[in-house]
Amino acid sequence: MQLRYNYRVYPTSGQREALGRAFGCARVVFNDALRARQEAWELGLPYICDGDLSKQVITEAKATPQRAWLGEVSAVVLQQALADLNVAYRNFFASLSGKRKGRKVAAPRFRSRKDNRQAIRFTANARFRVLDNGRLRLPKIGDLAVRWSRALPAAPSSVTVVMDAAGRYFASFVVQAADEPLPPADAEVGIDLGLTHFTVLSDGTKVAAPRFLRKAARKLRRLQQALSRKQRGSNNRKKAVVTVAKAHARVADTRRDWQHKLSTEIIRDNQAVYVEDLCVTGLARTRLAKSVHDAGWSQFVAMLEYKAARYGRTFAKIHRFAPTSQRCSVCGRLDGPKPLNVRSWTCPCGAVHDRDVNAATNVLAAGRAESLNACGAQVRPAPVPAPRREAGIRPHAAPCSTRSTEAIPVLQGGENVNATGTP
Repeated sequence: MQLRYNYRVYPTSGQREALGRAFGCARVVFNDALRARQEAWELGLPYICDGDLSKQVITEAKATPQRAWLGEVSAVVLQQALADLNVAYRNFFASLSGKRKGRKVAAPRFRSRKDNRQAIRFTANARFRVLDNGRLRLPKIGDLAVRWSRALPAAPSSVTVVMDAAGRYFASFVVQAADEPLPPADAEVGIDLGLTHFTVLSDGTKVAAPRFLRKAARKLRRLQQALSRKQRGSNNRKKAVVTVAKAHARVADTRRDWQHKLSTEIIRDNQAVYVEDLCVTGLARTRLAKSVHDAGWSQFVAMLEYKAARYGRTFAKIHRFAPTSQRCSVCGRLDGPKPLNVRSWTCPCGAVHDRDVNAATNVLAAGRAESLNACGAQVRPAPVPAPRREAGIRPHAAPCSTRSTEAIPVLQGGENVNATGTP
């Protein structure tokens, strides 16, 4: 499977200027290509193909005085900017036609030079290299110092250099890594995600929600107030923007690190993991929006999914409308919806349930039921044509034809046979 490894890089002042030129050239090529396709569409001209677009906004543009500085950066960076535009158009068209699931994707938009996050990509054609001394050599940029937190499992196929809003630089390598199955485990677990407890496992384990954003709210409020007092367009405002971005990046990094550790522990200890398919987008529109975003459920579920695939574990999502909090995990009785302040309830069968533990148990049962039927077997009876005497709207009416109502067998080749066995 393809994995992405991120490492912090520390460019020098000259290398930062070279990266800034590369960011700007990639942005200009992207915007020129987008503008060319929009003008062609407005004039009723055919859609500009990739080859003609590359020739127009890169090859021919380099020969003009207005775009001569495009030759100062690697040509691969410019080609990858066009590739990003093509991917954006494909996603947009697939979303319009309904082939792409999920939320609707908007049409590509122009990239802004005021965006604090910039990125460029180098493929194998750019001949980037990781040197023996640990530095990353990029064409027309130089040798970047990289902080290697761990070794790459294989040779990377591409590297993306990212400057985030906090002014930090990262090198993101795409690597084709082999699966590493873990030893089989006997346990299976269902997970109920929540806000008070981040995860509640079907074995009764509860993990409290760390609430990283809530804990940093006072500091973030103070920094945001200081930012709002700065004059727009001033250097002090730019510094304040970076300060706020660093504070938010620290919260996001802490949350990501904690979720990585928790997801790895769950995958290592359980052979099968089942979770609910939550509609995070809908929950983010409620009064609990801040807490929902602070929890980061989607990121955590994505970690569980790819780690299960890599380490040979079973992972599945149950239907989001399954009444896991309403069904008794002992007798299966539906007890109806309950408000959030009801944390425990007693079933008429006599079982006393913790709301979250009972939901996690039902998630486990539903996941097991779906996984047992995932081998391609026919779960429900296949549809068969009703006999003539049962298909009429008048049950006691005589058949309109003298043909026999017995079932007619069908050969594998599709030919019907009569009662004598001959076609």
